[in-house]
Amino acid sequence: MVHKTFIIILSILLICCNSKLENNDISLIDKETSEKVNWKKNATIYELNVRQFSENGDFISVLPHLKRIKEMGIKIIWLMPIHPIGEKNRKGSLGSYYSIKDYQAINTEFGNNQDFKTLVDSIHSLGMKVIIDWVPNHTAFDNQWALNHKEWYTLDSLGNLQPPIGTDWWDVADLNYDNQDMRNAMKDALLYWVKEFDIDGYRCDVASWVPDDFWKNAIDTLKTIKPVFMLAEAEGKNMYEVGFDMTYNWSYMHVSNEIAKGKLNLKSLDSLLKVEDSLYNENQIRMYFTSNHDENSWNGTTYERYDSTHHLQTLLAFTMPGMPLLYNGQESAMKKRLRFFEKDTIIWGDYPLEDYYSTLLNLRINNSAMWSNESNNKFEKIITENEKIFAYKRFNNEDEVNIFLNFSTDTVLIENLIEYGNFYELFSNEKVENIKLLPLDGKILVKQ
Repeated sequence: MVHKTFIIILSILLICCNSKLENNDISLIDKETSEKVNWKKNATIYELNVRQFSENGDFISVLPHLKRIKEMGIKIIWLMPIHPIGEKNRKGSLGSYYSIKDYQAINTEFGNNQDFKTLVDSIHSLGMKVIIDWVPNHTAFDNQWALNHKEWYTLDSLGNLQPPIGTDWWDVADLNYDNQDMRNAMKDALLYWVKEFDIDGYRCDVASWVPDDFWKNAIDTLKTIKPVFMLAEAEGKNMYEVGFDMTYNWSYMHVSNEIAKGKLNLKSLDSLLKVEDSLYNENQIRMYFTSNHDENSWNGTTYERYDSTHHLQTLLAFTMPGMPLLYNGQESAMKKRLRFFEKDTIIWGDYPLEDYYSTLLNLRINNSAMWSNESNNKFEKIITENEKIFAYKRFNNEDEVNIFLNFSTDTVLIENLIEYGNFYELFSNEKVENIKLLPLDGKILVKQ
């Protein structure tokens, strides 16, 4: 009887232990799942132009840079289009990256399939994600689709292929999304790179020019393979409703450029932020930037567009409530426009701004006040009486970051910060009680 009772008690204990272990396992699984879902809350993104990134302009030449990119605080590497470029109606000697000749092939200038796989695997080994540029609205005129499936395209009155209406993109032919066969082929091509190379998502060119219902179906299907990250080169709440994780803040770029020209004042930025707050919620990430391939090549470098305010504009864009983008070469204080249709290698030098950007990007990673996807995150303007000072704080529970930007030509003294807590200045790492803002100067104060 004692023996039998012992067995019963032992069985109960084992059941309880197993139950506790299973609950712990579930807890660990839940935590891991949560981290997989929430990794993007403090992510940063780096746009990489393979052609101009190195003298060779290929995938393998990117590999030695990955560790330093990671250490700067980058979580997502976005590769500009990697596909073969059309030759018919080509612009320049090398053509536009966005004139796609084959959606399921590699541009041989960049390497081969194995080289690309090596790059993807190397990025993953460092804990980063990789997304590739996707051009769904149009193809090269000599794409096989254009040769074999003319009905997949928007045709002019004579039945000929034509560029997207209203553009000067005469090197590409507009696709017709009324054709279901074309939609299926496009979706299959999107699935191919995720299945075969394990990429983590896409940056989608002129995404708003493609029907929402296509995106909804394609993104839902992609997510059956893995939780992809999707960036739309577009604005609008509908982009998130169909599955995109992040959209371009072109509105901010326009306002910041006009402020730098003196055509708008800082009140325009206040107005924009109110609109942003009314349109988007904390789960809908907006991408902020001072440069990208379009801005750099067509509108000028940050030094051209922002002139003497380029430092202030950088602090502003990289501390806004969204994800910051760094365009390759900015960490080397790149002061040239990269030619779009020709070879034009970035001059790296000794990366004079690498520590500068690293400080900003790692602030976003490590301080919860700077995160996205957080319902507790708040953005609040401070010092509203001076029209030449743009100052604000971001806070989340105990974490707080204060940003002071002096767009005037006067020196401004801000005193008695100790009343609001203990702060250190981000770049100097020195404790401060008062701050002196020199003309066109900015300070970021982090609460201890």
